[in-house]
Amino acid sequence: MGFFSKTKKNLEFVAMGDVVIDQFIRLKQAHQTINKENQQTELCMVFGTKIPFEFAEEVVAVGNSANAAVSAARLGLSSGLIAHVGSDENGKRCIAKLQEEKVSTEFIGVHEGMTTNYHFVLWFGSERTILIKHEDYPEMMPDIGSPSWLYLSSLGEHSLPLHGVIADYLEAHPNINVIFQPGTYQIKFGAEALARLYKRTALFFCNLEEAQIILKNNTRDIPVLLANMRALGPTLPIITDGPNGSYTFIRDADGTEHVGFMPIYPDIAPPYERTGAGDAFASAFSSAIALGKSEEEALKWGSINSMSVCQFIGAQKGLLSAAKIEDYIKKAPADWGVRKIV
Repeated sequence: MGFFSKTKKNLEFVAMGDVVIDQFIRLKQAHQTINKENQQTELCMVFGTKIPFEFAEEVVAVGNSANAAVSAARLGLSSGLIAHVGSDENGKRCIAKLQEEKVSTEFIGVHEGMTTNYHFVLWFGSERTILIKHEDYPEMMPDIGSPSWLYLSSLGEHSLPLHGVIADYLEAHPNINVIFQPGTYQIKFGAEALARLYKRTALFFCNLEEAQIILKNNTRDIPVLLANMRALGPTLPIITDGPNGSYTFIRDADGTEHVGFMPIYPDIAPPYERTGAGDAFASAFSSAIALGKSEEEALKWGSINSMSVCQFIGAQKGLLSAAKIEDYIKKAPADWGVRKIV
């Protein structure tokens, strides 16, 4: 395993999580059905035959944390990524793409004889089903100094011990603010297993269904879920509900706290493809807070960034600059904004 030379320390924003290449496959002969046992929507295709598709397109150097690192860089923060790639050509392509986006790659481990994560995205309508395979890279927590913000998201199924190492590092570096957007396996590990990280978290992001799983509570009462999530430790939990908007705590000028609801930004066109919408929201919200903006401004930034990403293929093409987000805010309908619901 090799690392790039560590020429920088104390970046403003360092993201940690898997980096992948996504191969999007646009389907045209498929349909959706509801599984009667679990009520989940399923993607169906005819079995045992050849199925035409419209086109395929690769998107390089993506993943929850990679998307966040690129987003933060575009929004004006000095940004880096802790991740793994193989020593193959795909690994070189990922590193080159991140460097092109002005994301520091000094904390990316390059593993000899291993391959870089490569996923297939079955895209039908505006939604997608992703076929994933995470390589079993050695665990690591490199010395990243004391960045202002550490953004922790999706790690592999064998990464539970690494989370203890991360918690140790954070205890030794109390000035680091933690952003936690748990991925699939981090949710499966459970809040008790990751209690030290929950208690250390400043900003916490998940969607409604994930909140129900984490809290073991099937209520759809989002103010209740926010309060219960805060009880786990995060200072400011944020819960998103897809096209229904997002929720978090906001404060009046006198310090009185409310639950605020942010409707989605009116789509400039019907959503083209939704991959990365949650990452775009979380990273823009986090970047706004890192830049000294209020929770209400951060909700606007997240909503607009998310809307933009849904207009393009993949999770990064639609990520906006701060100037572009502010331009959207100026052009927003008069009735679009944060509403107090509690």
